[in-house]
This record gives sequence, C-alpha cells and structure tokens, in this order.
Amino acid sequence: MSNKSSLKDIFTFGFALFAMFFGAGNLIFPPYLGIIAGPQWFTAFAGFTFADAGLALLAVIAIAYCRGEIMELFGRIGRVPAILLSFADIMCVGPLLVIPRTGATTYEMGIMPIFGEGLPIVIVVVIFFALTYILTVRPSKVIDIVGQVLTPFLIVALSIIIIKGVVSPLGQPTATPMIDEVFKRGIMDGYQTMDCFVSIAVGSVLMLTLSNKGYTEPKQQISVLIKAGLIACVGLGLIYGGLTYLGSTVSTVYDESVKQSQVIVNITQMLLGNTGKIVLAIAVSLACLTTSIGLTSATAEYLSMLSKNKVSYAKCVLFVCIFAAAAATMGVSGLVKIANPILTIVYPPSIVLIVLVFFKEKIKSDMVYKFAAGMSVIISTMTLLSTKVPAFGFVNSLPLASFGFNWMVPTIIAGVLGFIFKGKSKDVANA
Repeated sequence: MSNKSSLKDIFTFGFALFAMFFGAGNLIFPPYLGIIAGPQWFTAFAGFTFADAGLALLAVIAIAYCRGEIMELFGRIGRVPAILLSFADIMCVGPLLVIPRTGATTYEMGIMPIFGEGLPIVIVVVIFFALTYILTVRPSKVIDIVGQVLTPFLIVALSIIIIKGVVSPLGQPTATPMIDEVFKRGIMDGYQTMDCFVSIAVGSVLMLTLSNKGYTEPKQQISVLIKAGLIACVGLGLIYGGLTYLGSTVSTVYDESVKQSQVIVNITQMLLGNTGKIVLAIAVSLACLTTSIGLTSATAEYLSMLSKNKVSYAKCVLFVCIFAAAAATMGVSGLVKIANPILTIVYPPSIVLIVLVFFKEKIKSDMVYKFAAGMSVIISTMTLLSTKVPAFGFVNSLPLASFGFNWMVPTIIAGVLGFIFKGKSKDVANA
C-alpha cells in the first residue's frame, strides 16, 4: 500500500473519528466551563480535553489491541464483572445518557431557538427517535452522505463563530472563577461527553472498517488508529479551546444558573445575529440525529450479541429508541444530574482496564486486574457517598483528589498487592 494512499486513509479516518466523537456534550460543556472558570478558562479547557479527547484516543488504541472485542478488553476481571462493566459503559452511551441527550439537545438548541417553547419536548423527542428508529433499522446511504457533508459544515460554522469571537470579543472574563478546583471540574465535564465509552462501543466497527481498507495486520491497524486519533484529537482540542474561550468572554453576563445548552446559541446570536443562530441550530440538530443513529446501532448490536442473538437487532433498536425518548423528556440539565453519580463510579475501573491492556503481555496474573479495578470502584463509591457519610470524607484528602483522581494511588497499591498474591492467570476466552 502506497504512502500516498495510507496518508489519505489516515486523514479520512481521522475526520471520521472526529465526527464520531463530536456530539451534543462536546458543544454544551466547553462554553459553560468558560463562563464558570472565567480567567482560568484555559485550565478548565485542559482538564476537559484530557478527560475527553485524551481518554477517547487511549480507548481507541486499547480496543485496537483487543481486536475490537469488548470482552477481551474487560475479560481479565472475570466474566460476570466484565459483562456488568461493559453493560454499564454501553448503557451510558446508549439509552441511559448519551442517546437521550441527543434528543434533548435537538429540542433545546435546535427547536427552541427557532420556535420558542410553544412546541412541547415530548412531541419533538417522539419524532426525533421515530426517525432514529427508521434510519437505524433500515440503514440508508443518506445517513452517510449527511454525515460526510454535515461534519465539515458544522466545523466551518463553529470556526466562523470562534474566529469572530476571538477577533471581536464580547467581553472580558470575570476577575475570579465562579467555582473552586477548576481543573477538576474540567475533568468531570470531560467525563460527561463519554467519548471514551463511545470508542469502546464502536470498537468492532473501527476494526472492520480498517480491514475493509486493506489494513489487516494488527501493527498496521494500531499505527493508523494512533495517527488518525491524533488528528481527531487535535481538531477537538482546537474547537474546545475556542468554545471555552468564548464562554469566558460572557462570564460577566451569565452566571452558574444559565442553561448549559443555551450558552453557545446565545453567543452565536450576539456574534452573528439570528441568521447565525438558526444555521447553528439546524446543523446541531442534524448532527445529533446522525450521532443518535450511530450509537443506537452500536448499542443494539451489543445487546443482541449479549443475548446470543435471542433478541433480534431490530427489537433492540426499538427498545433503545423507546427508552431514550422517555429519558430525553428530562432535558439536558436533568440528564447531566443523573450522569454525574453514574460516571463517578463507572469511569475509573474502565480507565484502569484500558491502561492495563497495554501491559497485558507483561502482567500474567488476573488478580492485578481484579484488585486494581475493584479498588477504583471502592474509592469512587466512597467519593460519591462522602457528602452523606462523614466516615468516607478521608477520600477527598487522598493524593490527586483536587484533580479528580483520588482513586489512582490506592488503585496502583491494590494492583501491586494483586501481583504479590499471584492469582492464577486465566485465558481471556475462558474467563
């Protein structure tokens, strides 16, 4: 395969990864972060980008090492825990959080800015997920075409907004941030995009696409994914940086109570008027639809596989759409509130197992995986309960707590203890 062909594939795949990662949360969180971080907007942006783009890239490479197989990624902690964790991850990007958010965001950023609040959210999400069902059960090339056209269009639209906001700032950041631990907040909001889980959910699709392009050797696949992933992450970082900065320029206009989904819409209107706001609303709505279709398909494939094909793909699509439509009626803010406690517990063990994949040839003992992942869940659960259970308050004083990684040091210690115990290694396929 020629270098010219490889370079073209890398850029093509890089833009595809960007489109896969860039969804509703990627637009909602950075501008709001800029508002509450004020003069420390860059610190918030750094935390957000690390937890979103950084972990997503790591997960893409990890899933490549596992040939796109979720159970191989999580299998070393045992079959039942692996199923539970993978199920939790897929449900987060599926009907529980991310897919409903696409419907809620379409209403709040696509419908409300144009039609106001006269049209009930229930009607909008029912239509939105009916379209998702139709276009997911019977895939059409229309979706591929829309996705290929829409992503560049959305990037151009956002770039125009950002450049306009940089050249002619709407204001200056507040003197001090509205929150403490700005970097930690960036990390937590980066978790909220759940792009790390998206990488896991579509892992098999990524590998199949590479194979169809002629990249059949594992080293080739990993090399292409790393380079394509870097391109996607650089693109994400540039957009995030611009959006976070735009938020900081209106931090004297809005406070913490502002509706997150409305920030970028309001900024666009101030910079480019009603026409800019309407164009953004339409582009965001279509982007949310393509994201919903892609994630619904990936979730339905996983659920059907989990049932050993006893439940058909079509029925799984129907379940996802009905559940997501019901959840979407809570609105973006309601979904964010529900997501926080779930992600606090689910993210750490997923990160631990993603990192350990890179050492799977060196670490022969399954106990390292079990001890490390188990400890991350324990510390994260204690962190979640610490506001209600004073005895757990000590976890907020652990190393790296101010960065949102208070589970890291205990997890490393637990992994070392697991190595000492020398648990018998099991073949992943039989785990």
